[in-house]
Amino acid sequence: MTAAGVISLAVGCAAVTEDLLYGRISNWTAGAGFLGGILLHAWQGGWRGGLWALAGAAVGFMVFLVFFLAKGMGGGDVKLMAAFGSLVGPGATLSAAWAAALVGGLMALTFAAVGALRRGAAPATIPYAPAIVSGVWLAQFVLG
Repeated sequence: MTAAGVISLAVGCAAVTEDLLYGRISNWTAGAGFLGGILLHAWQGGWRGGLWALAGAAVGFMVFLVFFLAKGMGGGDVKLMAAFGSLVGPGATLSAAWAAALVGGLMALTFAAVGALRRGAAPATIPYAPAIVSGVWLAQFVLG
């Protein structure tokens, strides 16, 4: 496994744990992933590697910023996707965002179905870090 893969696993596990337990993703987790991606790729590829990681972070940030502005997701989700973008680069970030959207849609359907079966309402919000992490890991380890 690559160094980016190890960082991605650690950040992903921390983010999912935080989101499930506390309903938020800390700036420490997203910041560690972002900094890890920038430093790793700058160390491996010089200034071009650092710019590549920054481009990935920008793509991750911009893809989810629209949903944040529409109040469809939290700021921690946006920062987490930017952190993962710095690790996987711009192209894989787009693939990861699509995969995260698919996983998130399945999660939303599952939450709604469980709510209907229990004759209660589905929760107003769902933790989205599991969808983001699943999407990134699919793009990074399966597709890429």
